[in-house]
Amino acid sequence: MEHTAINLILQAGYVVKGVMIMLLIFSVVSWGIIIYKWRYFSKAKRESGDFLKYFRAGREPGGLNKLAKACEISHLASIYAAVYEDATISSHDDVRRALNRYGALEIARLEKYLNFLATTGSTTPFIGLFGTVWGIMNAFRGIGAAGSASLAVVAPGIAEALITTAAGLAAAIPAVIGYNYFLSMAKRLIIEMDDFSEDLLVFFDNLMNEPRRK
Repeated sequence: MEHTAINLILQAGYVVKGVMIMLLIFSVVSWGIIIYKWRYFSKAKRESGDFLKYFRAGREPGGLNKLAKACEISHLASIYAAVYEDATISSHDDVRRALNRYGALEIARLEKYLNFLATTGSTTPFIGLFGTVWGIMNAFRGIGAAGSASLAVVAPGIAEALITTAAGLAAAIPAVIGYNYFLSMAKRLIIEMDDFSEDLLVFFDNLMNEPRRK
């Protein structure tokens, strides 16, 4: 039988097959997160840009709140709406504490699922290496049983074992790239959010000095 990658996997032992299934799960979930986070960050940046434009244009607070609630995932709009609708705020310190609290929640949302990408990038090469070591052990047992160490006897077992290393790297590399990229993007958005929080602190301080908002 031709020793293609698929055939080698099908002929592998249960442990190697289990490793391959585990690596496949890691890879599929990682790619799902990468696609999701790409769309999420793109939409968050677009919505936040639109909201910030209206905020700086001096729109009426209630109208800004309606716009903020219409934004599904904007971190800037979410903070504004949360603070605006918080009935417990009555002082400058309350505003600052609310901004810190809601800002922390937005940071957690921006960084959501990134830990899985980091875990995939750091663990899947070792999982693949485990499959390789196990496969090579089986290959050497096969050599002992056959009583021959010719290339024809050794090559299929070694190739079968090395496939798990390749699979581990194939799962890890996109996860590491995705993690680093999205983490840097999250940090940029967090900096933007911190700057916006200072603007909101002044905004709500001024708003509390006006007639009570409805």
